[in-house]
This record gives sequence, structure tokens and C-alpha cells, in this order.
Amino acid sequence: MEQSVIHALDFDGVICDSAIETGIAGWKAATHLWNDMETPLPPPELVEQFRQARPIIETGYESILAMRLLHNGESIASLLQHFEQKKLEILTQNELDITELKRLFGEVRDRWIEALPTEWCRMNPLFPGVAEKLNGLADRSIWYIVTTKQERFVSQILAANHIRMPAERIFGLDRNMNKEEVLAGLLKQHPEQIIHFVEDRLPTLLKILRNDKLQTIKLFFADWGYNTVKDKQEAQKQQSINIISLQNFLNCLDG
Repeated sequence: MEQSVIHALDFDGVICDSAIETGIAGWKAATHLWNDMETPLPPPELVEQFRQARPIIETGYESILAMRLLHNGESIASLLQHFEQKKLEILTQNELDITELKRLFGEVRDRWIEALPTEWCRMNPLFPGVAEKLNGLADRSIWYIVTTKQERFVSQILAANHIRMPAERIFGLDRNMNKEEVLAGLLKQHPEQIIHFVEDRLPTLLKILRNDKLQTIKLFFADWGYNTVKDKQEAQKQQSINIISLQNFLNCLDG
């Protein structure tokens, strides 16, 4: 008997093109920390720079730090190559707490949604064809979202796009679990089924690849998401990682 497929999907960069909203939310949060970032919205050129540097962001709060670094004149190339080091420096120099930054980032988004819900959702468009495919998938099989985004924001965007998704199938920041832990739990929950995990961040896929407990998961690298040319070249060297385009993704969801 053929095994059925469980789809586990990252959100930002796979389902949702949230780069502009994330950058603006990062700026809005940064204005609470640094007085010299006084304008309510970032200059358009910084938004574009943030979009180009978006592959460095793993969790939303990091956009606060990225926007601060860009405001201070850090180059896109420097962020792409040295963000972890720059992040540690800015956290230390400003005595910032990551838990507090996550809280601030969530509160800024909550206020934005409360004040201008239509605008906020408009700045989080889904990639073309994704909404239709996900609703079709829901009629045939089980799928999950595995993300570092806070779950209430995922639910808000899905609802705005009329996508049916039970809350218990969204694994986000609120769970205090990394993606490896979530996937390990899904393997236990679905021992007789194949899990396909679609992710746009190569470092995340490489961590999973090195985890002996997750060897049965089939990995897909979303080349339309937030990754670099270097990421794509490195992914091509990994025999256990399947590189797919958006069209491939939409087609393979029928599997």
C-alpha cells in the first residue's frame, strides 16, 4: 500500500512574501529603542535594502537589529556575510534582551493590525497560486505550518486569504520549539506516513540533514524564498535536498 504524504511547510518565504512588512515592523519596533530613528516609517531605500538582506532573518525580532544596522550604514553584503557577529555586537553594546525584543516586535505588529488590519494583511501577500493550492490540499490530506513566526500572525494572514487551517496544525514561535523538534514530533504523530518539509532557509535544512532522528523526512529547498545565489549553489551540492521552484511546489502539493 502506498504511503500518504504529510506536508510540513515553512511560512515566510514559502507561503507568504512578508519581507516588506517584516522590515517596516522591525523599523517601527526599533523607534522604541533608538531616538535617532524618529520617523514612523523607514526610508524607501532602507526597505529595499532590507528586502535584499532578508535571507539573514530567521526570527522576526532580528529585523529590529537588521534595520538598526542598515540605518547605521551597514552594507547589504556585510549583513549577508556577518550578521550573526553584528547581531551579537549590537545586543551586547545596547544591553538588549532577546525575549524582550520578541515581545516588542509582537506588540508592534499587534498595534499595527489593530489600527490598520487591511493594510497589514496587504503587506503580507501570499505567493501566486499558493492560496488555491493549500485549500485544495486541505481537501485531500493533512498539512502543517512549521515557522518561527508567532502563530496569531500566521492565522491572521491565512484567514485574510480564506485558507482553512486548524490552529493546532500551526507550529510557531509560541511553542518554544525549534523546527527540528517540531518535525521530530510530527514523525512520532505520523509514523506510517512520509513527511515532506518545504523550507527556504538552507541553514535550517542543513541542521535537519545532520539530525539522525530526522533522516526519513524528505527535504525541499524553496528557491523562490529568502535565500541567496550562494545558498542555491550550496543546495545543489546536497544530494538529500531537493531544489524546487514555485511552480514545482504548486504541482507537487498534489502528491
